[in-house]
Amino acid sequence: MKVGMVGVGKISGIYLKNFKNVFKDVELVAVCDLIRERAEKAQKEYGIPKLYNTMEELFADPEIDIVLNLTRPYQHYEVSRAALLAGKHVYSEKPLGADLAEGEALVKLAAEKDLFIGGAPDTFMGAGIQTCRKLIDEGVIGAPIGGRFVMASHGVETWHPDPDFYYQRGGGPLLDMGPYYLTAMINLLGGIKEVSGYCNTAYPTRLITAEPHVGEIIQVNVPTHYEAFITLESGLRVSLLTSFDIYKSKQTNIEIYGTKGTLFVPDPNCFGGPVEFFDGEKKELIEFPLKFDYAENSRCLGLDDMAKAIETGRPGRTTHLQTFHVLEAMCGIMKSTETGKPYAMTSRFTREAPMDPTLPNGIL
Repeated sequence: MKVGMVGVGKISGIYLKNFKNVFKDVELVAVCDLIRERAEKAQKEYGIPKLYNTMEELFADPEIDIVLNLTRPYQHYEVSRAALLAGKHVYSEKPLGADLAEGEALVKLAAEKDLFIGGAPDTFMGAGIQTCRKLIDEGVIGAPIGGRFVMASHGVETWHPDPDFYYQRGGGPLLDMGPYYLTAMINLLGGIKEVSGYCNTAYPTRLITAEPHVGEIIQVNVPTHYEAFITLESGLRVSLLTSFDIYKSKQTNIEIYGTKGTLFVPDPNCFGGPVEFFDGEKKELIEFPLKFDYAENSRCLGLDDMAKAIETGRPGRTTHLQTFHVLEAMCGIMKSTETGKPYAMTSRFTREAPMDPTLPNGIL
């Protein structure tokens, strides 16, 4: 299927690389960015046939089947809505929208137009989390009894070239990093039933120390520290921490506790990483080999999967059924911080099939 990319910022680099070198079921035929020089550079480096000045021009191209939305989070709704209205399927970077109303409107519009809307993250399809899913499903850890999902950092202004948007509407640690942890959570343990949360903003301003905005001050307009308790459909309760306020934490990433031991899940922002299990009976730490493909940075994998779902009619792993469920959980946590009450989920999530480790790399 033919793809048009809107937004050629920092995250686009790995998509561009993987379009060219890994995934042959989708073809990038057009790019567009508000900063034309970025699109020109991508077109030249990766041999992309078309460059458009505006997204409207790109949407009008009849050759394009899917729009890849790589714009900033607060722009996701506007770009995705316009693409759907133009009759294009949409694959968006996370989150689906900046709030629940945006997500609901996009899902409704896609249904009315009989179009797919899905998106990132697709890291759960990688070797690391797929291996963990297999271990849980096969009972290696015993019955799950709890879990801790932790993303603790001190923000992005020390390394990101344009960090301001992380601290504005649509940003913050929950909407930015929460999708990785929540998507991993529901693919490992099942859908979410209820959430409750607490939030805080420790620093009202941020000093940028990364080029090209060194010395500039960011006004922080979103909470930068969230803690949540999550009840899954199974009845299992787990916790989630996402923070841009923590200098150092010894417990990061994901731990899932079972009756037979503790599973250490690799960073859900990555596709691979070590899968370790502390066997409570043997009193030893075991590292399991990765049983699936895509241990390297394979962004575009979810887009390829959605394209296959469109072409073949099979269920997709990265459709709105997942991205909206995750968005509702995050917005529910936010709502809970305002009301002081738990938020009951309205959407339901059922895991799709695990990845097939027998297929060649780049084929779904």
